[in-house]
Amino acid sequence: MNRFAFCLALTTTALALAACGNGTGTARYIIDPPSSPQITGDQLGATELKTVSLPDYAAADAIAWQDPDGSVRASTKVIWADKPERAFTETLARTISEMSGASVISEPWPLASPPQHKLDVRVEKALASNDGYYRLKGRYFLSTEGSGTGNHHTRSFDIAVPVDPENPAAVSQAAAQAITMLAQQIASLGGAGTTIVATRPGNDPYAGLPPLF
Repeated sequence: MNRFAFCLALTTTALALAACGNGTGTARYIIDPPSSPQITGDQLGATELKTVSLPDYAAADAIAWQDPDGSVRASTKVIWADKPERAFTETLARTISEMSGASVISEPWPLASPPQHKLDVRVEKALASNDGYYRLKGRYFLSTEGSGTGNHHTRSFDIAVPVDPENPAAVSQAAAQAITMLAQQIASLGGAGTTIVATRPGNDPYAGLPPLF
């Protein structure tokens, strides 16, 4: 190898190492759905959203996908631009607020007056599955704060968005779309589940009646 070729090889190697060292070899993707118009009335009011609970693979920095054999894989060269739990929580709070006109804010609550409700979202699955869909599945719980009286909701969600699991950009777009769909469901209190109506013990309208037996 002549001197010029040797110097060129050294320069190329140095540039490659520099690229690895400064992070340009890592692709970062954001969860950023477009702003949503208001599509439903305000059923939540001032609501504090707890940090969304995600499975370990979904809470990791690397973007996960499912191989045809069912294994869940990830690459350190393809990662989320923000911590997934933070990004999911902030995006969901903003989107619910835009869709409903409610004031949904992630914890900790920043205002002097307390929230009317607390929202707890627990995700069981958030994955680009090997069936060609991004799956977002879990449950959410909306409870009334203060005296404890009022309606308390338990609902489930199971959302599927078409995706190419081998395309990280498509995965990030599908995740954003799934969060938007979940926000719409929560804003309208939709989904299978139950509603518990809690009242104060002294408010029983039958409390003064004599016993039947």
